[in-house]
Amino acid sequence: MMNVMDGDTVQITRWTRYGKDRLYIKVADGTQIGFWDLTTDRPHPTSPEHLRGVIDAAVDWKSDQLPEAPGMPETVRTETAGGPVSVEPLARPWRDLATTEAGAAARVQARAARDAAPVRTFIARVLGIHTDERAWRIGAVGEQKVAAQLARLAALDPRWRFIHAIPVGSRGADMDHLVIGPGGVFTVNAKHHPRAKIWVAGHTFLVNGTPQPYLRNGRHEATRAARLLGAATGFGVHVESLIVPVNADDLLVKSTPEGLHVIARSQVTRWFLQHGDVLPAEVVQHVYEAARRSSTWQK
Repeated sequence: MMNVMDGDTVQITRWTRYGKDRLYIKVADGTQIGFWDLTTDRPHPTSPEHLRGVIDAAVDWKSDQLPEAPGMPETVRTETAGGPVSVEPLARPWRDLATTEAGAAARVQARAARDAAPVRTFIARVLGIHTDERAWRIGAVGEQKVAAQLARLAALDPRWRFIHAIPVGSRGADMDHLVIGPGGVFTVNAKHHPRAKIWVAGHTFLVNGTPQPYLRNGRHEATRAARLLGAATGFGVHVESLIVPVNADDLLVKSTPEGLHVIARSQVTRWFLQHGDVLPAEVVQHVYEAARRSSTWQK
């Protein structure tokens, strides 16, 4: 099958074997630029610059397969060798995370802790005692404050996208924020420590003199996000980690931790805006579309 993409003729070959269903895409000179997996409905370019070509070719191919009928729901066409052709509504077995509010997961945990011990929670609040309920509650507030900075970033440069409170895996873990834009892809972890003194150097992160595992956890989170986004997009996605202390009285970063950034909340918007353009718009869009699917993070 021949299609035209940006003025170049491409060849699309459907391949179905061993439980796989793919569209392999070549340009006029025979160079393969990638394939579209019809089972997962995702592109797999041979390199990021070929992403747009793979997407356009697959979209054209799909439009040729679907019958024209006004008012039809989104559909998918399935074929078997020598068998009938069926057109069925396209299922979407994932939840869109794009509308999740910042701090949503932490608020759920705080509510569960409060409901499990309402009297103890009330007394602890009156006496100012630190409890799990309080930790989750102020954690949610910290995430909301960071989200406000990200909203300001998007208002100043709409090319930046973000998703909040991403559930990761099956053990209750969640990612505070994922930021995707022309300057790269970043996990952002809000750490709400009102009136605290924070000191960072090398592999050490101290809150009022007490070591915290934030640096190790941040690196792990970024590595996991890169792996899952890479699997979802079909190409390597470099992810960096950003830790944002919220409402601390003092933040001193003596030396920048390796492979990780620690930025005060008030500096978040400016920090992202200062990044140069490293990702083309089509890559930003594709990573964002993969990131907003709950199924991307449940592996």
